[in-house]
Amino acid sequence: MASTRMPFWLRAASLLGVVVFCTGAGLLGYRWFTRPVTLTVAVGSLDGEAAKAMSAIASQFVTDGAPVRLKVVDTGNAVESAKSFAAGKVDLAVVRGDVGDLSQAQAIAVLSHLTVLLIAPPGSAIDSIEKFSGRTIGVLGGDTNAKIVDVLNKTYDLPRNKVAFKTVNLQDARQAVQSKQVGALLVAVPLTEKYLTLVKGFFPQGPKSLPVLIGFESAAAIAAANRAYESFDVPKGTLRGSPPVPEDDVTTLRTSLYIVAKKSLNSDAATNLVQSIMKVRRELSRENPLFAQITAASVEADSYLPVHPGAAAFYNGTQQSFIDEYSNYIYLAPMFLGGIASLLAAGWKFLGIGQPKFRAGPLDTLYGFSRRIRSAGSEAELSSIEEDIDNILRTERVKAESDDENAVDTATLNVVAHRLENLIHDRRAILVAKPVATVPA
Repeated sequence: MASTRMPFWLRAASLLGVVVFCTGAGLLGYRWFTRPVTLTVAVGSLDGEAAKAMSAIASQFVTDGAPVRLKVVDTGNAVESAKSFAAGKVDLAVVRGDVGDLSQAQAIAVLSHLTVLLIAPPGSAIDSIEKFSGRTIGVLGGDTNAKIVDVLNKTYDLPRNKVAFKTVNLQDARQAVQSKQVGALLVAVPLTEKYLTLVKGFFPQGPKSLPVLIGFESAAAIAAANRAYESFDVPKGTLRGSPPVPEDDVTTLRTSLYIVAKKSLNSDAATNLVQSIMKVRRELSRENPLFAQITAASVEADSYLPVHPGAAAFYNGTQQSFIDEYSNYIYLAPMFLGGIASLLAAGWKFLGIGQPKFRAGPLDTLYGFSRRIRSAGSEAELSSIEEDIDNILRTERVKAESDDENAVDTATLNVVAHRLENLIHDRRAILVAKPVATVPA
């Protein structure tokens, strides 16, 4: 073999290099296959809490070693988040169901529900939306609540009654109420203690200072015409317990805050994402009640936002089992291991370890005489070759007579001996015919 011509140390070094290369390639492949998937998520809110919440989720993903990581992009408000998502600048977005172009969005989870609250200051005579004639309603969030304003204008024909809507900043809301620049405030917030305290802080506080929560009698009709909303009853005593504000359940509107993904997002990535989110919800809800509002997206076929197939697999419990998911790998593993075994065997053979050294047999020795005969330069050398040939033939004849299994077949020996005899005869003829050099006198 050609490999036996190489020094052993060179063959060992070559094989070691191949093993190191294959091991390194395997480790790199494993790291690449098991690396966490990083997804960018656009999020924004009026008070910045949505971005903080998503950052907390992203940090917990790292702590838990989740297969998905999040890169949070704070856009400032829900409108800009929807625009970034629609433009394809991010993989995920936290959006309201009533804001932006969501034609390419598929729901991963519902992060919270936002309840629309129309609140008049204490002492106000306004107890229904029809009594806002000629007044101004302050809107917290501006463009974010533009859809709600449009729906209310169309449903109650507010422009005809000279009802105006004015955007009010979060910092200026209390001043706008006290200076009577606005007759009420329109907000959409989760019904958590933190946000209810924020809303109550816009109005004067006192035992007899009771803000007025105004309901929407046409909430069911609005929800039927605009699927981004649903009719919702604010429970008695939501704003204040004693005396209760409101005094009874008040019907209003509610929309949802979703985390959505592109349709092109890999199903496995979506499944891992929603699984990680639900795990984080349990871990973080002790610190912030807002995380307790995270719920599953609707898997119904007629839901407002279709659920992503990967998320649906998690919610429905139809995730592939280990055998289903890795059946191809299980099938290919024996073939792969067989290939590795073949490569190892080839390397072992390449090194020549454990292989018996080649030993020349009688026939190899006899065939080797052909070269000696052709290069013989005298009669004495040819005679010596003939004697060596006779010794080999004699030895093999003795082996054959003693039934030695290693003895060469007699017919084969005769053929080889005949050929060598002819070569010796021809060489003698050449030597005899060669002129003898004469020495000058």
